[in-house]
Amino acid sequence: MNHAHLRRLLGSAWLAGMGVAIYLAVFRRDVIVHHLATATATSMVAGGALYLTLGCLRGFTLIPATSLVLLGTVFFPPVPLFVLTLAGIVVSSASVYYFAEALHLDELLATRHAAQMNRVRTRLDRHGLPIIIGWSFFPLAPTDLICYLSGVLRINIMTCLVGVAIGEGAICAIYIFLGDLVLRRL
Repeated sequence: MNHAHLRRLLGSAWLAGMGVAIYLAVFRRDVIVHHLATATATSMVAGGALYLTLGCLRGFTLIPATSLVLLGTVFFPPVPLFVLTLAGIVVSSASVYYFAEALHLDELLATRHAAQMNRVRTRLDRHGLPIIIGWSFFPLAPTDLICYLSGVLRINIMTCLVGVAIGEGAICAIYIFLGDLVLRRL
């Protein structure tokens, strides 16, 4: 199978999955909340497993982790929520990194945007960790995008994952622990 055919096949599957996930997140959020509530009522382990699964798959949809964190604050204490969120983010980031590599997007981008890709690669090679940390911490920048880019440019996977873990970990810790503090005072 050639790379163009594989890219179309995986891209179509990704778009279909992303469409379903966005539909559920936007129009049928009650379904997600119901299943998470049912799972946590049955067992905290089952609820945690469902939350972690959603966190691991979330990266393919480009839906921010913040939406899942806000949902999780209702069902989990802050420390387990933080651990589950960070684990989901790391697994999701690694999956997105390898998915982008499997699509062979580097070949496509190299032919169309070679100069820009070389500039980005040079910057990420020199200052990858601080760039990924800053990108991941900034609330308006989609972290999954830097993971896709890192996978396409074949930036060291550990640099990518450590940067995402630090940046997303810091912003999620603020959301989770500050949110818990606010909720307890209400």
